[in-house]
Amino acid sequence: MEALFTLENFITLGLLTLLQCVLGLDNLLYISLESKRAPLKEQARVRKTGIIGAIILRLVLLFVLLKVIALFQDPLFEINLEGIIEGVFNLHSLIVLVGGVFIMWTAVREIMHMMALDAHNQIDAKPKSLTMIIASIIVMNLIFSFDSILGAIALTDVFWVMATAIVIGGVVMIWLSGKVTDFLKKNRMYEVLGLFILLIVGIMLLSEAGHLAQLELFGNHVTPMSKTTFYFVIAVLVLVDLVQSKYQKNLNKHI
Repeated sequence: MEALFTLENFITLGLLTLLQCVLGLDNLLYISLESKRAPLKEQARVRKTGIIGAIILRLVLLFVLLKVIALFQDPLFEINLEGIIEGVFNLHSLIVLVGGVFIMWTAVREIMHMMALDAHNQIDAKPKSLTMIIASIIVMNLIFSFDSILGAIALTDVFWVMATAIVIGGVVMIWLSGKVTDFLKKNRMYEVLGLFILLIVGIMLLSEAGHLAQLELFGNHVTPMSKTTFYFVIAVLVLVDLVQSKYQKNLNKHI
C-alpha cells in the first residue's frame, strides 16, 4: 500500500494533470461552442453534465484500455490501391478519424450558418435538444481524451494516479468552460476565430488518424501535425485577428 503513495507517483500525477489540462484546450473550445446551441438558461447545466458524464466514461475507458489495449491496436481492415491509397486501419485510428471528420463538419456548419444571408432563420431556428448536445459533448470528449489516456498509460501503470489526473482535469474543465463561453459571448468576433481553430483541430485529428493507419496517399506518408505546429498556427491566427481588430478600430476613428 505504501508503495502506491510515493514521491514518484505524486510527480507523475502532477505531470498527467498538466497533460490533461493542456490537451483539453481544444476540447474546451468545442464544449463552449456546442453548449451555445442549448437554451441560454440551460447552457451551464449542459456543460457540467456533459463534462461529468465524460469524466465517468473516461475512467471506464481507462480501465478498458488497461485490460484490452492490444485490441485497439489490432488491424481491422486494409486498403491497398497501389500508388493511390494504402493503409491498415485499427479501432484507434478509426475513432480518431471519425472524430476529426465530425469536428470539421461542426466547424464548417457553424461558419456557413454565420455566412447565411437569412439571419431570421438563425434566430428563429429551434435549439438542438439537450440530450443531443450532452451526447455530442461526451462523445467528442472521449475522442479528444484518447491521446491523453494513452500518454498516461505510457507514463505510469498506477491506476489511481491516472484516474486522479482525469478527475482533476475534468474539474478544471468545468471551471474554465463557463469562462470561455462568457468570453465568446462578450467578444462575438472571436467566435469565428474559435470555429477556424476547431477546423484546424479536425485537420490535426485527420492527420493523426492517417499516421496511426500508416496511410500513404499517392506514395506519400501521412504525417501527424505536431502540437508545436498546432499551437504556432493558433498563435498566428490570434495575432492576425488582434491586429485586424485594432486596424479596423483605427479606420473607424478616421471615418
